Amino acid sequence: MMPAMTTAKRTPPKLSGKPKTAAERAARFDKILHVLDEMYPDVTCALHHENAWQLLVATILSAQCTDKRVNEVTPSLFRKYPTITDFANASQAEMAQDIRSTGFFNNKSKSVIGAARKILGDFGGEIPRDINQLLTVPGAARKTANVVLGTAFGIALGVVVDTHVQRISRRLDFTKHTDPGKIEKDLMKIVPQDRWILFSHQVIHHGRALCVARKPKCAECKLSPLCYAKDKTAP
Repeated sequence: MMPAMTTAKRTPPKLSGKPKTAAERAARFDKILHVLDEMYPDVTCALHHENAWQLLVATILSAQCTDKRVNEVTPSLFRKYPTITDFANASQAEMAQDIRSTGFFNNKSKSVIGAARKILGDFGGEIPRDINQLLTVPGAARKTANVVLGTAFGIALGVVVDTHVQRISRRLDFTKHTDPGKIEKDLMKIVPQDRWILFSHQVIHHGRALCVARKPKCAECKLSPLCYAKDKTAP
């Protein structure tokens, strides 16, 4: 009789111990910022754009869509509608077909055309640099406003919280919340304001490159020794 086959169990990666004092937590966070600087020193927004208006449009289109797909759609979109006025005068049904592959194309086309009309009518065709004014623009929720203000104008009034920042902030124990607004408030407390813009870009790139939603590549991650997420993957 042949002996029963046994399946070798993989040893899960060792989790880093949690810091116990405020000083230890601050030191850990400083190390994380240092590692992010090493891994992603010069990153910026992945959405291709030539000006603040194009960035606003691209960010609206990026909701529930990858930046890669948006970057495939926007070149022809901006050729077809080269100015804000062209967007404002566009047919909503036609634009919906132009951006169909980004998903939720009916709502997005309404938002983009509404944004163009709002900016022309209320702000003289200029993208407002005041966050409260920008939030009145159709399609410009807080994440979008932070992307445009930070990337186009270098104005740090908040931290961009997309799905990557939301997931990784919880994995790295920066927050216990799931609501993007509450996560942003937690991050604004611990991330120096002069790093808000860069920090968001770094974490977003990290979420695409290594700390992916399914099967994060922990063995390749320099942050692994500082991470005690329960779902770390084995090498």
